[in-house]
Amino acid sequence: MFKSINAWSIPGGESFEAMFRAVSAAGFQAIELNVDQEGSSAHCLTLQSDKALFARIRALSQQYSLPVCSISTSLYGACPMGSRSADDRRRCQDLLRKQLECARELGADAILVVPAGISPEISPDEAYATAAATLRELIPEIEAAGIKVGLENVWNSFFMSARDMCDFIDSFNCPLIGAYFDVGNVAVFSYSEHWIDALGRRICKIHVKDYLRSGWFSGSFVNLLEGSINWPAVAKALTRAGYTGSLTAELSQIPAYPELLYHMTSEALDYIIAQA
Repeated sequence: MFKSINAWSIPGGESFEAMFRAVSAAGFQAIELNVDQEGSSAHCLTLQSDKALFARIRALSQQYSLPVCSISTSLYGACPMGSRSADDRRRCQDLLRKQLECARELGADAILVVPAGISPEISPDEAYATAAATLRELIPEIEAAGIKVGLENVWNSFFMSARDMCDFIDSFNCPLIGAYFDVGNVAVFSYSEHWIDALGRRICKIHVKDYLRSGWFSGSFVNLLEGSINWPAVAKALTRAGYTGSLTAELSQIPAYPELLYHMTSEALDYIIAQA
């Protein structure tokens, strides 16, 4: 396993070059970039990102020996995969296509996708069926790109158990569709290592952040090693799953002292990986 960080952890005013330089200097071995709304930060990708930007990022990646390992996005909330709206579903598919393009151009082997759609009006069964149909239409394009699609567990009620996640992934019978497992997102109500054991070889990418429980179904996200997650157990579970890829930290910024966060996180990841 190796150390990565998501670009959201870097203050938005930092340029691509400043970000690559600082993250590399802190000892990270990869970085995850994000497709966001235009103007969200000085170092975001957008739906309008073009070959000129991709070429500039590739040059920085080579200059600072910092590969782009995956492509995330903040935009799925506005176009749920399981929506009843055909326009929402079309925009969801277009977003996924853009992520595939970004990954292909920047040398990343995976993208992060958030299945969603459950609401007071839409039941889990309906959302699952619609989301699955929306994603299934893109399997030929996913296979042509050869890029892994990691479905992430977030706080949107779509994956309430590891079994939900396993069953949804298995329904596609596509080796390129797997789990982008976020270790911190399940810690409020369950144990991350149990999810990893259940997901096993389905895991294609990992997000790491810590969570400090302060009561039943309550708590807050904190920096790595400051919370309630059993990191030695998580690392050993990842080894059992055969996972050797990136551990991508997705943490809140420290705007006044950004490099402190980078170095703290890099050292924490060293400790976590050593427990495997």
